[in-house]
Amino acid sequence: MYAHHFPPVDLPGLEWLRNVNGDRAAALEQFVTGWYPAAGATEPPATCAPSRLPAGLRQLYRLAKQRSGALGTQNRILPEPDLHTDHLGEMLVFGVENQGGFLWSLLWTLDGPEADPTVWFREFDEEPIAEQEPLSGFLIQFSLFEASMGADYLALPRRLTATQVAQLTQALHPVPLRPFWPWAPTHFYVAPGLVVHVSNEVGEEFDVWAGATHRSALEPLADLPVDWTRFDG
Repeated sequence: MYAHHFPPVDLPGLEWLRNVNGDRAAALEQFVTGWYPAAGATEPPATCAPSRLPAGLRQLYRLAKQRSGALGTQNRILPEPDLHTDHLGEMLVFGVENQGGFLWSLLWTLDGPEADPTVWFREFDEEPIAEQEPLSGFLIQFSLFEASMGADYLALPRRLTATQVAQLTQALHPVPLRPFWPWAPTHFYVAPGLVVHVSNEVGEEFDVWAGATHRSALEPLADLPVDWTRFDG
């Protein structure tokens, strides 16, 4: 029903995937620059100013100078001038949910930043929970989540069983990172120009969201026995 055949288009590749558990800075850069077109033709000048931020955040801010989408569309990494400590002055808040329901932060110290610090997730006034990946993996996961949420072409099924999820992801590449987001542990699966995230909040059913840079990237999902609420392929 949904199968269409499109002329070849230049889809973002998966070179970044092989660096996810080797050189995560390279993986982040390759994914972000592949997914988001640059807004300008020239590289922004490198800054030599000392920073108390971890290298991963500094890198994302550098990438976002030409690709503002890298800071998120659903949830957001705060622009550097908007970073602030929490009410106790113990955590540096760097990421927020779009309606303010939760935030992400790093332990704030007067010493230099840790090379790859723990990311803390906090809902309202609850106790913070550590994300399973440190900042280097978290920023890749955040980037994948936001890329799929903000994509121009979507495939959205009704809630799926584990068997249906296995069918849907069979032709895709799993991203080898531990689950993202303590609220609803989330895994990622990718193909050229396509990011799928699979979340499980409670019970035996899964929420799935697929976002693509072009209609043709949704073709691997077109013939699946899935009840789609939206399919842009």
